[in-house]
Amino acid sequence: MNIITHKYCPLCKSKTIEKQFSCTDHFATGETFDIFKCKDCGFTFTQNIPDEKEIAPYYSSPTYISHSNTSKGVVNKLYHIVRGIMLRRKVALVKKLTLLQNGRIVDYGAGTGYFARAMQKKGWNVTAIEKSAQARKFAKEEFGLEMLPEEALKEIESNSVDVVTLWHVMEHIQQIDAFWEELKRVLESTGIAVIAVPNCTSYDAEFYSEHWAAYDVPRHLWHFSPSTIMRLGEKHGFILERQYPMIFDGFYISLLSEKYKGRRLKTLRGFWNGFLGLCATLDKCNASSSIIYVFRKK
Repeated sequence: MNIITHKYCPLCKSKTIEKQFSCTDHFATGETFDIFKCKDCGFTFTQNIPDEKEIAPYYSSPTYISHSNTSKGVVNKLYHIVRGIMLRRKVALVKKLTLLQNGRIVDYGAGTGYFARAMQKKGWNVTAIEKSAQARKFAKEEFGLEMLPEEALKEIESNSVDVVTLWHVMEHIQQIDAFWEELKRVLESTGIAVIAVPNCTSYDAEFYSEHWAAYDVPRHLWHFSPSTIMRLGEKHGFILERQYPMIFDGFYISLLSEKYKGRRLKTLRGFWNGFLGLCATLDKCNASSSIIYVFRKK
């Protein structure tokens, strides 16, 4: 297997990186992977990851929550309930941020196409891009939505897109610097990138530590905090304009984390810790389990 081992920080290039702890792949293989952190800039990442040609089996499950329509189990039921609420909020957020009733949007990592379809129904010109052939097939059969493979981003005309959205996708992208350059290329001068990622300095991340479900090794390669994703954007010519907490994420991440810990009363404990995380978020946005970041080109 081809393994990627970082000898220095992928963000600031410092060599002062150190292991924080090991996490288990509870989803697919039971393997353990190390979480490293840069002592200089605080960037956190998964070490010794399979490369792009080798990582596909770690996503191979009909229950992978981003590529599945299953509602079996408490966590999946909660995910699908919240998805309906969040779809409406995401559409409203894009319209609010752009002041456009319609425009051109690229939804990168579109999953099974629910958000792309919602924007299309609002009259937007939507390009939906998704790596998973299974997810693209679902979107075609369920919605009649033609989604494109990931290479399609490079074929989009420069300075032609009003919005690029990534809903829990950035943490999966291996060639992250090259991807940010593509973002900058396709967005028009007033365009925005709307990026939602887990927050590794959130209340629930600190509470669950190596059991935090949003580490999701090795599928999640990068583990962002508000400061490190801002620095990553600045590195590629973007300004972090706004951020919004995703207040529901802490509940199902806590439920999954309790499941991974294997404790008694896991559902009750998960909801309770989700509630405590929500309380922390109301006081401080940066405590949110996941955060939506809005970037503009400089």
